[in-house]
Amino acid sequence: MAVCARLCGVGQSRRCRRRQRHGGQDQPVSDSDVDMDDEEDERIVGQKQAAGGCGGLDCQAAGPSGGPGDVCCEHAGGCRPQGLLGRAITGPPNPQSLLDLPPELLVEIFSLLPGTALPTVALVCKQFKQILNTETIWRRRCAAEFGVNEDLRKMEVGGVSSRDFYVKLLHPYKSVLGLWQPDIGPYGGLLNVVVEGLFVVGWMYLPPHDPRVEDPMRRRPLFRITMSEDRKASVECMYGHKGPHKGDIQTVKKDEFSTKCNQTDHHRMPGGRQEEFRTWLEEEWGRTLEDIFHEHTQELILMKFIYTSQYDNCLTYRRIYLPPLLPTDLLRPGLFKGTYGSHGLEIVMLSFHGASARATKLTGDPNVPAGQLTLEVDLSRPVVLPDLERQRSIEELSRLVLGVHAEVQREGPAPAACPAGEGPLGVTGGNGAVGVASGGPPEGVPEGGAAGESSSEASGGAEASGASRGSSAPSPPESQPFILPLGVMARNEVYPRTCKKCFYGTGQIAGHGFTSPERTPGLFVLFDKDRFGFIWLELKSFSMYSRLTDRLGHAHSPDMECFEAMLRNMQSWTS
Repeated sequence: MAVCARLCGVGQSRRCRRRQRHGGQDQPVSDSDVDMDDEEDERIVGQKQAAGGCGGLDCQAAGPSGGPGDVCCEHAGGCRPQGLLGRAITGPPNPQSLLDLPPELLVEIFSLLPGTALPTVALVCKQFKQILNTETIWRRRCAAEFGVNEDLRKMEVGGVSSRDFYVKLLHPYKSVLGLWQPDIGPYGGLLNVVVEGLFVVGWMYLPPHDPRVEDPMRRRPLFRITMSEDRKASVECMYGHKGPHKGDIQTVKKDEFSTKCNQTDHHRMPGGRQEEFRTWLEEEWGRTLEDIFHEHTQELILMKFIYTSQYDNCLTYRRIYLPPLLPTDLLRPGLFKGTYGSHGLEIVMLSFHGASARATKLTGDPNVPAGQLTLEVDLSRPVVLPDLERQRSIEELSRLVLGVHAEVQREGPAPAACPAGEGPLGVTGGNGAVGVASGGPPEGVPEGGAAGESSSEASGGAEASGASRGSSAPSPPESQPFILPLGVMARNEVYPRTCKKCFYGTGQIAGHGFTSPERTPGLFVLFDKDRFGFIWLELKSFSMYSRLTDRLGHAHSPDMECFEAMLRNMQSWTS
């Protein structure tokens, strides 16, 4: 309170003046005391304003044209300072406290403060409390903190103030903004909660229809939060085909919340479960069951419908973060859509951890569920592909990759991190040659190696490092031709025919119910900054991955330690 009193310029504090009136004893505050304090505050401020013009320190006598000749403000009852636009503003010329500033300037100052600090500012004095009722302040806070670009004046005409919108909707539900993974057993999912117009909307992100991996993501609204007519925030369930209906959101604990539908009858269709299944199948797969000839695929689809439809949008969500970007990363980490055979398209999160890259499932299946690691790539072991004719042979590819796999088994785990300023190096296996990762530097690293290195220095460092491993083999070209070996099945035959780099990696496979999981060797193929692939040797299958390009706000991890802790938690959810 003493700090607030000093800001107002009314003395040390009201309590001090009460102690003086009561002989130094701290007495309970009465209404008369508050009134006396308010009168005394106004009297002191009034005395300061009447006492003195500009104080004479910065005042210079000036004539009508700006030259000498005018009397100083001390002799003329005070000067009127000019605003930024040359407009005269009220208030004393040399303010001694914030209370001396004109109201329009206080509005500008308060607009720069975070909304959470404004209730405390309102407790300072009556004048501050009155100024904080200015809608301009709250409109700016809505835009600065939540990106609200709508014209809030239209909402204010309808009787809902920008302050109510901030205080009763945006701030209370701030904790649910960002990315979340729903707890839907092995299937998981991706929910993005955003401020959209005058609503807070929870969008479920769905991969495109199989096998069109490069198509944009599909979005389905699960819930929205809006201001009702009585100026209270209300939650609406958007699930089903009958429009918005009553719902609820509960914050279970930090980084976790749950949704509940209060009118699940809105999710039902007149034709019963058969109509619901046909509608779901068209939305999920873009086709009818008759179009899917493979019996195993039909079983998987029916199993997923039965499992997911039982939740009726009553779900628990756990917060997830996007991986942080490091200068040594092979490409920008993030979210990718990938093909997974009969399971269709799934969403994975690609992240980098020293000399390894990992892809973690955000959506999964009964074999390898959401939250589990699907790919792990050893960036210290690049693979140089043979010519196109030899690439067509699955035996040749197996010889190369299994040769590296045998060396990994002999040598133990890969190194924890790459040396600063160097790209990943490693043995290709098979023919005993040493390969250097091809292509340009990782995103965020200047051409020619680490910052401050010349091109010759960078290439010299790579050659020296290669020589230290007992080889002087030249680096592969910036890009090389690529073709899938004969006998390798691909859901999408449209894939790039050139690649930048290839690395040894492993992919996780398991039986139904995530039984007997094991890691099998394969080849990671980097096509460009937004696409990569993986050849599963044991399955003789190829998965194509394409970057999810949607803008995702409120989703960045505070640091790498926090992100890795989140990955461990994700694995524990479905272990």
